[in-house]
Amino acid sequence: MTILILSGTGEGREIAATLHQNGVSLIASLAGATRNPSDQAVQTRIGGFGGASGFETYLKEHEITAVLDATHPFARDISQRSHKICTVLNIPYCLFARPAWVATERDLWTSLADETEAAVHIKPSSTVFLATGRKTLNKFENLSNCRLICRQIDPPDGLFPFPNGEFLIGRPPFSTADEIALFRQLEVDWLVVKNAGGTASFSKLEAARELGLHVGMIERPDMPDAKTVTTVKHAIEWGLTHG
Repeated sequence: MTILILSGTGEGREIAATLHQNGVSLIASLAGATRNPSDQAVQTRIGGFGGASGFETYLKEHEITAVLDATHPFARDISQRSHKICTVLNIPYCLFARPAWVATERDLWTSLADETEAAVHIKPSSTVFLATGRKTLNKFENLSNCRLICRQIDPPDGLFPFPNGEFLIGRPPFSTADEIALFRQLEVDWLVVKNAGGTASFSKLEAARELGLHVGMIERPDMPDAKTVTTVKHAIEWGLTHG
């Protein structure tokens, strides 16, 4: 019996390490979005599967008996595909979905259905810190009258897609104090983030709260109607049961 963990998150690493320590046979899979990913402490594969057919072939060839999906909360396509194929193959599937962030009375959050809605709320000439990753930068093209700053882990492969933007390289974790200092230095007016949940990247929201910055909060996409757990503890329990 071998569990495939679709990882790439801190919780995914924790789940994999604990299951491995308990003798569960498993393989961790990373999409390869980060050039130097953190060690998963278990047998790991990196890169895509080659679409739905490639994923199905992989499950069969490696005799995967269960799939634990601990990908990013915005990896909708991966989760939808994985659940669909596991259903067809009658392979148990479990989605780990950490709870979304919730605003407090001190937060100045604006809910966004997607990145393109940010321009509706952000005033011209604003400095906007984009903590949304480089893959969706094209959706901010309508913020041409603002200064855009996009932070990413790896150095960019090319120039910023718009003349009014720049990349900022940084590898987490970042403390709240560090984020406050950075936002002050850059004179940030707006922070735009995806509602990923969790504690790993919450410091930027704490910084925005302390500085009174406006936050454009991109809401999560719909995920598969599947077995879902919201804590690492329950994910590990599911893995122990199916491993």
